Amino acid sequence: MIKELPGSRTLRRLRRSGRPPAAAAPARASAAACAVLAGCAVLAGCAAKAPAPGPGPGPGPDELIKAATQRLTDACLTRQGLVPPRPGPGRPWDAGDRRVSAALFGAGPAELSLALPTGHVVRAHTDGCLAAAQQRLYGDQPGWFRASVVVNNLRPEADHTHRDLAEVRARHRAEIADWERLRARAATEAKTVLTSPPPKGNPPA
Repeated sequence: MIKELPGSRTLRRLRRSGRPPAAAAPARASAAACAVLAGCAVLAGCAAKAPAPGPGPGPGPDELIKAATQRLTDACLTRQGLVPPRPGPGRPWDAGDRRVSAALFGAGPAELSLALPTGHVVRAHTDGCLAAAQQRLYGDQPGWFRASVVVNNLRPEADHTHRDLAEVRARHRAEIADWERLRARAATEAKTVLTSPPPKGNPPA
């Protein structure tokens, strides 16, 4: 089965990333498709604002990455004369707006793909505002794609191959290490994005 990532056709449900799962979500039709956009759930929900300073430990990595991704993608779309999607009560996002979808998620054949042991093939674009934002934050968008898809599908792989989750995690130590390294970089980079003037050019590759 081939899964197209959000934006290749319509905006799909996105989910927030967490720590490498001790028990990941069950294998669903949308699980693999959502994995690579972990941490970008805001694109399917309300607008994210830069976390306001205040008492306490402050926003976590996911909140920082999400807000920075929103800021970068909004700026990218605005530079193209497009209105960033803001779905919500009474304001449904028009999934039929192909121009916005193509600008945000990329168009044409997907450049990245990864076949999973579950039989799914996950695909993603390297063009579009979201890919550019991920490249800016993670420093390696193809690497983040591979690591996040694997890490977010550890449980489905364990279920499908009838292996213990610990064994599957051991088989993917390299991908888990990449996931942790790239996510840490993105959290650090997100702080720079959120404390700098709004970007005026495309996020650097």
